[in-house]
Amino acid sequence: MRTITLSNGKTVEVECLSCALTSGAIRPDGGVIVETAFFHAHQDVAYPIKGLVILASKRHIKGLDELTEEERLDYIHLLARIRKAQRDILGIDYVYYFYNEDTTHHFHTWMVPRYPWMEAFGRSVESVRPVLLHARNKRNSEKERAEAMEAIEALKNELNG
Repeated sequence: MRTITLSNGKTVEVECLSCALTSGAIRPDGGVIVETAFFHAHQDVAYPIKGLVILASKRHIKGLDELTEEERLDYIHLLARIRKAQRDILGIDYVYYFYNEDTTHHFHTWMVPRYPWMEAFGRSVESVRPVLLHARNKRNSEKERAEAMEAIEALKNELNG
């Protein structure tokens, strides 16, 4: 068992955080944005970036090559739907996609929007972690958290409507 502190400050003991999230045992702040039989999309509001989406496999796997053919089709279809909603509903022009296999969580892809304030951190994959930390530590006011929650609701409405 691992003890994990959630974005809302609560601590939970879980064997796998992804299993707990995708099964509904733990609800992310703002809830589920969209889900299919194979995937679960949510935002970790510990990083209050409007439109940031994490798309996670419900199955306990680590790599893209472990997806079945049906899961692969569902993944790319859902990823494209989410990206279209980010662009159309939230006005997000650019997104950085981040996926790593040496994680303690399930296979998941971060869809990190790019905003003008992020330019100070560069324009490469190396800028993603500093951007996330800056958002959590310096842009974590009630206003930014509210904007993130509004974006979650807007994406939910678009993707589930």
